[in-house]
Amino acid sequence: MAFLSSEELKALGFKHLGQNVRISERASIYNHSKISIGDNTRIDDFCILSAGSEGIDIGKHVHIACFTSLIGREKITIEDFVGIGSRGSVYSSGDDYSGSFMTNPTVPEEYTNVRHAPVVIKKHTVIGAGTVILPGVTIGIGAAVGALSLVMRNIEEFTVNLGIPARMIKNRKRTLLELENKFLSRNRSFE
Repeated sequence: MAFLSSEELKALGFKHLGQNVRISERASIYNHSKISIGDNTRIDDFCILSAGSEGIDIGKHVHIACFTSLIGREKITIEDFVGIGSRGSVYSSGDDYSGSFMTNPTVPEEYTNVRHAPVVIKKHTVIGAGTVILPGVTIGIGAAVGALSLVMRNIEEFTVNLGIPARMIKNRKRTLLELENKFLSRNRSFE
């Protein structure tokens, strides 16, 4: 995978760009000036980041795997140490599927009923491959969402969730918080 150079990244005009950010030259990014990316974050091939008016904020030590998309008008926040598996989709905007309105962005707003709501993915969350996250969702600290899940409602911290719709199946260990402290104390340059 070929990554953009630091000079190429700076030239794109991000709202904020941390140190040691690696973005594939094959990623598609729209509205750079509304996107903040923290230190030591990696965005892989064929990802799409399309920031709406409220922007996208990505923390430190985040990995966004290939073919993942972050799309919508409202703010999408991804906190530190988050991993999103391949083909994950995060939407802060979504059409009304009831049939009471028309759909898609080629139709004027007066005929649609698009829902716009922020999405927040808290620190130490892991999102499995092919998972879809809908507008208005907050995923709690340390939560895990299994592959091919549909997240329609908030997810509690330190739980393991999966399915369509995603449901909690068990609690998740908190040992990763101790590991974070150990990692940061040994690697001050990575904070």
